[in-house]
Amino acid sequence: MAWTTAIAIYFVLWWVVLFAVLPFGVRNAEEEGQEVEPGNDPGAPTVPAIAQKLIWTTIVTTIVFAVCSSLYIYRLVTLDDLATLWGLLR
Repeated sequence: MAWTTAIAIYFVLWWVVLFAVLPFGVRNAEEEGQEVEPGNDPGAPTVPAIAQKLIWTTIVTTIVFAVCSSLYIYRLVTLDDLATLWGLLR
């Protein structure tokens, strides 16, 4: 796999994982026992913790990418294997 392809796959995977990680640990004002000020969205997070989520996104993406690239590089799963699995699932 070319390094440019690997970077592109990592980039797309990073964004997918980010959107999966964003809702973790989010608590709104009502759940925190705070009063919602007029004009504010009642579902808005009180502490978004974006830095932590970016770090977790990078860690999870690196692990997922390492597993997927290992499967590709060492040919542990081939297209024939996937076709066989798909046939069993249908």
